[in-house]
Amino acid sequence: MRKSFKEALQQSVIVFDGAMGTEIYRNHIFTNRCYDELNLSNSTLIRQIHESYRNAGADVLTTNTFGANRLNLEKYGLADQLKAINLAGAALARSVAEKQNEESDRKKKDGNIDKTINNSTTGQSQTNLDSKCSEMNGNESNNFYVAGSIGPLFPSTPIQYTNHELEQILTEQISALIEGNVDFILFETQPSRKSMELAAKAMSHFNGFPFIISAALSQNKETVSGESVQRLFAPFPDELPQPFAFGLNCGLGPDGILESVEEIMKFVDRPFIVQPNAGLPKEFEGRQLYYCSPEYIATYSMQYVNLGVSAVGGCCGTTPEHIAEIAKMVKPLSKGRSAVSVLQQLQPEVQEQPESNFEDRSRLAWKFSHKKWIKTVELVPPRGYDLSDTIQKCQQISRFGIDAINLPDGPRASSRISSLVVAERILHEACIEPILHFCCRDRNLIGMQADLLACAAYGIHNLLFITGDPPKLGSYPNATGVFDTDSIGLCSLQQRMNRGIDLGGQAIFPQTHAVKGVGIDPNSLDLNREIARFRRKIEAGADFAITQPVFDQNQLFSFLEKVGDCSIPVIAGIWPLASYRNAVFMHNEVPGVIIPDVIMQRMEKASQYSKEDQLAIGIEIAKDSIGFVRDSVAGVQVSSPFGRIEIALNVLECF
Repeated sequence: MRKSFKEALQQSVIVFDGAMGTEIYRNHIFTNRCYDELNLSNSTLIRQIHESYRNAGADVLTTNTFGANRLNLEKYGLADQLKAINLAGAALARSVAEKQNEESDRKKKDGNIDKTINNSTTGQSQTNLDSKCSEMNGNESNNFYVAGSIGPLFPSTPIQYTNHELEQILTEQISALIEGNVDFILFETQPSRKSMELAAKAMSHFNGFPFIISAALSQNKETVSGESVQRLFAPFPDELPQPFAFGLNCGLGPDGILESVEEIMKFVDRPFIVQPNAGLPKEFEGRQLYYCSPEYIATYSMQYVNLGVSAVGGCCGTTPEHIAEIAKMVKPLSKGRSAVSVLQQLQPEVQEQPESNFEDRSRLAWKFSHKKWIKTVELVPPRGYDLSDTIQKCQQISRFGIDAINLPDGPRASSRISSLVVAERILHEACIEPILHFCCRDRNLIGMQADLLACAAYGIHNLLFITGDPPKLGSYPNATGVFDTDSIGLCSLQQRMNRGIDLGGQAIFPQTHAVKGVGIDPNSLDLNREIARFRRKIEAGADFAITQPVFDQNQLFSFLEKVGDCSIPVIAGIWPLASYRNAVFMHNEVPGVIIPDVIMQRMEKASQYSKEDQLAIGIEIAKDSIGFVRDSVAGVQVSSPFGRIEIALNVLECF
């Protein structure tokens, strides 16, 4: 059954299409024509543009009706064709969307037939599992939607009309689009709170039909009349219908709109949609350059999603090439955003076994149980396969009295030697326990379960479950993300394996004895969501948590206070800044890392000194951080910038 757009927006990240006018102009239709009228006179072109966005990965196709209101059409002598233009615009987008929906339904039906045949042949009851895996790979949710576009009535100098007359003008266009079978109305590029409330007032005549209102900001991150985002996106008066989502489009490029989105996501009370322009020119050595390549805008789209935005797309200047890059980047994030239940019902005669004593599972578990202070060092696996240097470093770390080595799993979507192999070598050759980061990005459920069993076979019991960065973040842009589940679902799977049951509800013997860790981000701008997910991780069986690098101790304290009933120990992540350049990179490029201005200023001031002097200040800051948080956490994880373990050991020598 096809989901409503409201449901889709709540369950996953949605990709909108890009600019219609830009594409029309690229096809040599000049601006002396009425672009909306092309729905009638050149429907083939409009259909092709919709198809190009659909093929690029857009989930929402926006009708070519941005200016199809009576005031605008009168300028071209087309006011009497208003209804026909809007009906045709809706029909064109709908025909492209429905064609794709039909193809998706056919493929799913064929897949179900194949599964039925396979199950009949093998005698195995795998339909539920296959269906769930299909859903988690995105096959189930290939729904395409049509947004009925309505632009502002007065893009330039306002003309004097009464509010009632303006409302009637909007109502006329809304009525035609709804008759044309759009899924929702999208009021785009609204210039003021007054115009937004007028749009809502016009929607009051349509019995709860869904709508979205998207505003445009000027260069100074306010409307042209100076209204703030707090004013724009405050809830509407009770007598007006409420949009089911707000948005920002046009006005600013990806970089300019980001700061506004960061502010809006702190207070907005409903889903939010971001559709930036392709960008504004920036001066470089006297030249005006446009930096907004498809890759550039896609990178910003990922940042919007990480802030909690529900949908992304493009506005003026964006093309199917931009949308294709956005879809590649954010759709894997969409899969990784929601907790996915992966467990099947227990097979007949299968019973869960009691878990082993927690303190007996590993030395780390024993220290947690006895409330001992934990010291760990993070060390990234090498890119090659020669592990001799890594083993030597771990032996040195072990002699220093460190409790465990944290091993990231493909950090920032990089391709390195298997962390599982490194963990096994460290455990048996360096005689120090690893904490193996286990990422959901790269393996399907079957592969993940196989690797979890391998961990048990190797005696690797300390695991940190993370959802993982999307592949587009790393150096392998053509790689795909799997994301069959997220860290919550993976934690649930390991919990069951600790009780002697596998993914499919079958018994395994012996049971596993994993110590289950999870990540948390006290710096998250969507703190309510982060806290809710942390609680769900605990419910799924998490035994401990490790934070993202903490530079603002007050942010950590605030987070811990909000989860005051947290029942698992928390280890604070500590990153010694190697230089001012390293600080800038961490602050701007690493998701989940926020460095306070006071520290950035301190590192910037140190940039006039040597690299070693900058490093010394970074180590001093890290030591101060540990001193501040020691009494509030169970321990620390100290990173080794650029693999230099002496930096981490220097930080930990006094603790």
